[in-house]
Amino acid sequence: MPPGERLLQRISATRAFARIAPHVIPGLDRAVHRLTRGKVLLSARMLPGVILTATGARSGQPRRTPLACLPQKDGSWIVVGSNFGRPGHPAWTGNLLKNPEAEVSWRGRDIPVRAHLLTGGERARAWRAVLAFWPPYAAYQERVAREIRLFRLERR
Repeated sequence: MPPGERLLQRISATRAFARIAPHVIPGLDRAVHRLTRGKVLLSARMLPGVILTATGARSGQPRRTPLACLPQKDGSWIVVGSNFGRPGHPAWTGNLLKNPEAEVSWRGRDIPVRAHLLTGGERARAWRAVLAFWPPYAAYQERVAREIRLFRLERR
């Protein structure tokens, strides 16, 4: 692993990062993604990422959220509801629980998906893969009492 990536992982596992990042990174990602017509996602320079468009659980309105993802060999994606290690589940996870039909913007293409909440052995296998992919998720899980939600986004 390159030294810069190790440093980035160490920083992203801190509580300070968890306080600041949710207020900065998603907005920057959305702006750059919009300005480049879906071709660039800043956070994807660190980790692969998608823009998830899901229907709001209460509002019924489309909600766009930049997310890191773990692309799978079968063309699906694993997304992690870490909320940067903050106490509550991120809103997008509740949206997917209520309305699993969604869309992702992946490398400039909009792809319809269906979200599946991972549980049991499937979740355990995915969690191991996620930790191997981005170890700071372990620090996020240690800080919260809730089980971090994992979803598989499958192409429709």
